[in-house]
Amino acid sequence: MKKVLLIAALTAPLLTGCVIAVSDGEAETHWAGDNYSSWEKRHQSNRESIAALALDTSYQSVLKQLKTPDFTELLKKENDVYQVLFYATHSIHSDGKTTKDECTPMVFKNNKLIGVGDSIYNSLSAI
Repeated sequence: MKKVLLIAALTAPLLTGCVIAVSDGEAETHWAGDNYSSWEKRHQSNRESIAALALDTSYQSVLKQLKTPDFTELLKKENDVYQVLFYATHSIHSDGKTTKDECTPMVFKNNKLIGVGDSIYNSLSAI
């Protein structure tokens, strides 16, 4: 009995503070208090920010608010410069990679927002 107590007394300090962490990659979802993952929150935040924008908002103002876009395009036609920012707003594939078809395009002409969405983006091909 004395040996068991002695072993327990000697090993107890070694065991305190031991933590075994097991994760299935969804810790944030379970502990965040809601059912959204970080990418879902980001998509929702992007949708809300984009919906609040007005036409003629400056390119720099949008970058300041939404930060780095997922994709960008730049086109110069005659004296006009067209910039397109793509922000992730809706997931299609669950592969963990963002593609342009999961983004909302925002089209700027000479540093001013002229439209948001696929229609305005597709109209650039006619320019």
